[in-house]
Amino acid sequence: MSGSGGAPDNLVGERRSLRLGPREIPYVLHRRARRTLGMQIDQRGLTVSIPLRVSLRETEAFMRERAAWIVEKLDEWAQRPVPTPPVIHDGMRIPVFGEACTVRWTAGANHARWVELFNGRELHLHLRRHEDARRLTLRGLQEYALQYFAGRLDEYIYLLNEFAPPVERPPLYLSNARTRWGSCSKLSGIRLNWRLIHLPRHQIDYVVAHEAAHLLEMNHSARFWRVVEELMPDYGEAREALKHANRIIPAL
Repeated sequence: MSGSGGAPDNLVGERRSLRLGPREIPYVLHRRARRTLGMQIDQRGLTVSIPLRVSLRETEAFMRERAAWIVEKLDEWAQRPVPTPPVIHDGMRIPVFGEACTVRWTAGANHARWVELFNGRELHLHLRRHEDARRLTLRGLQEYALQYFAGRLDEYIYLLNEFAPPVERPPLYLSNARTRWGSCSKLSGIRLNWRLIHLPRHQIDYVVAHEAAHLLEMNHSARFWRVVEELMPDYGEAREALKHANRIIPAL
């Protein structure tokens, strides 16, 4: 898919399990247009992402080589307290661009609408049932995030083309990851965590600039950071602030 469109990266993968020592480890397997094998562990468990042509035997060998790390990280997450999602209600306030945004309820045909005010914004939920409030809130936030991220990516692609060979704008998708802000692949495009929409614009811009810079340098070399600096000269402050993003982002 090209252009600014995209869908949240929350498709259900293939559920499998693998015995690592004395433990049977469940995991979710995703096959994607990527070049390397990767693993992610969060409160949902282990997710393994592999290139389309990689076999299950190669995947399991990759996991066995990293068995100690997998078990250690799963145990770490198991000991963490599970955050309780807030109850969505009329008048609640959630952060958008680092500022409080009010959620308003009204009867309607189940859609979310943003209202821009002089001193902020509101998310209006037109609900058939109160039970639909969480789903519509997430939809509204994700649609708003995709629209904003697309605009920022367009600007950074323009800047890249000011000092580099022609750079095509890649497909842009949203990610539902819990522990990663973004990713870039020349095969599948750029994915940005929709939860970034809760953070101040400067921090969002840094993540978008970071992933855009990977279109020139698929690494974190000195040359890569020079590209980031070309796109966002004061990126250091935003990069540091991202370390404390969990203080802002709600457990929706």
